[in-house]
Amino acid sequence: MTGVPASAAGGSPSAKGAAGAPGASGAPGGAKPARGGKLGAAAVNQASLWNIANILTMIRLVLVPGFVALMLADGGYDPAMRAWAWAAFAVAMITDIFDGHLARTYNLVTDFGKIADPIADKAIMGAALICLSYLGDLPWWVTGVILGRELGITLLRFLVIRYGVIPASRGGKMKTLAQGTAVGMYVLALTGPLATLRFWVMAVAVVLTVVTGLDYVRQAIVLRRRGIAERQAAAEEAER
Repeated sequence: MTGVPASAAGGSPSAKGAAGAPGASGAPGGAKPARGGKLGAAAVNQASLWNIANILTMIRLVLVPGFVALMLADGGYDPAMRAWAWAAFAVAMITDIFDGHLARTYNLVTDFGKIADPIADKAIMGAALICLSYLGDLPWWVTGVILGRELGITLLRFLVIRYGVIPASRGGKMKTLAQGTAVGMYVLALTGPLATLRFWVMAVAVVLTVVTGLDYVRQAIVLRRRGIAERQAAAEEAER
């Protein structure tokens, strides 16, 4: 073997077999790894960061400052600028759906994606909520409840990761959909019945935010107790 995947080295399976045949390098059992093999493997791993899932995540991160600029343009009350801000927010929400799906389906999960994806999610939602509260369109307590819940659950996941992973629930997905819809409606300069409708959609989003947050706390407590019990049982078994 050359130390580099055949596809990366430009070789084929037949060529790879020939290189590993006795006498190819003067040593029985195969050839020595080619120079630069580790460098080539590192290059392949580095290139894997630039997959479609990570690119979509990067697009979301880039959209955040553009979204804020559009939201606050001309004092924040220009309907045209708010419409463009809504478009940026909608693109961010859509890419949030697809990047995770693509990463899981095509095995494109990377360490960068694990870190950047939740940051991008919370950055665009946090930016939208803070802008809306700053402009007086949304009470600050709503922004505090939603952002407090998101940051708190993220921290909770890290605290109990040693005992296991808290899976995303159906309620959590409904919460995300409700939040995205409600915030999107507030970003648009809606009036009349639609402005009243967005209030109720946001109310549903806040309720789901609190309820699902409490459910995640319950799951974390159960997961921690189970993990501690399993460790104690394993320790007792090892002492016997």
